Amino acid sequence: MTDNEPGGASYAAAGVDIDAGERAVQLFAPHAKRTLRPEVMGGLGGFAGLFKLKGGYREPVLASSTDGVGTKIAVAQAMGKHDTVGRDLVAMVVDDLVVCGAEPLFLQDYIAVGKVVPEVVAELVKGIADGCVDAGCTLLGGETAEHPGLMGETDYDLSATGVGIVEADSVLSPDRVRPGDVVIAMGSSGLHSNGYSLARKVLLEWGHMDLGGHVEEFERTLGEEMLEPTRIYAKDCLALAAETDVRTFSHVTGGGLADNLARVIPGGLVAELDRGTWSPAPIFQMIAHRGRVERAEMERTFNMGVGMVAVVAPEDTDRALAVLTARHLDCWVLGSIKKSHLTKAEQGKSAKNGVAELMGEHPRF
Repeated sequence: MTDNEPGGASYAAAGVDIDAGERAVQLFAPHAKRTLRPEVMGGLGGFAGLFKLKGGYREPVLASSTDGVGTKIAVAQAMGKHDTVGRDLVAMVVDDLVVCGAEPLFLQDYIAVGKVVPEVVAELVKGIADGCVDAGCTLLGGETAEHPGLMGETDYDLSATGVGIVEADSVLSPDRVRPGDVVIAMGSSGLHSNGYSLARKVLLEWGHMDLGGHVEEFERTLGEEMLEPTRIYAKDCLALAAETDVRTFSHVTGGGLADNLARVIPGGLVAELDRGTWSPAPIFQMIAHRGRVERAEMERTFNMGVGMVAVVAPEDTDRALAVLTARHLDCWVLGSIKKSHLTKAEQGKSAKNGVAELMGEHPRF
């Protein structure tokens, strides 16, 4: 039998439906078009996305970041709701880019699926496009790959790479941080996209909670609370950097507040942070109490209510808070930067980087 005879082998018979992939492109193309910036050259469907850097830059530096959504996807799949995790994907990428002061320019996604269901892929891309619009960047292109036999038919995973731009003399870095600088917290929208393996184990596996069940503390279902999209801070941070003397930012993801902030604190300095300045949201309290999770473990796994941190010059504190408040962002003074009392030997591995220490107690937790 030859490949051309009836009943012969085919890609579709092997589990890859090219026609479904083409239908998916037709469905999500309008969403991608919503994100276009004037610098985009050509249209969708090429082998590579083209983005023209226009004049006006003195010494432009490109920044790039790659990330995914993690096991929050399992909640989306269980809920049959696929139009929000794309926003999470964008947030995880662009909020890393903006830490160095870079404006996100474009993003390219990668969607791996067990079986292409055009409507599901379109929902995923809708969420990505929504996030790109919020971040001010273009969804320049991407790839949808069907992996029969490797993934279940209803399984999918997401990743993306983003590229941003910043003037060389405007790059934010730990070198700018000084004793006396003020640490400003920007509130998170919830769990964001970190710690879901622990959250799912505690609430769903051990606690046998129903994703569709209403939870009084949340004033909505557990699934809705767990799928709350990650806050996209890119435009907020860029506005803050344009109007105040921002030393650096820190995106609070895996590792928690202290570990992520320490990455942008230079050696010899310590960021002293006061837990008394905020109360973590009920979702964090529920995980801690139901799972009997120790505070140190909670703070290394979750953002605990702080999604982004700005370190600013002390004289710009009030102005920074005003800028963020005007952008309808929950923000507050979290702490300050001081000289460390530790010797280099005592600092050990952290001698190159500074330290961030959480002190005190939350008003309610």
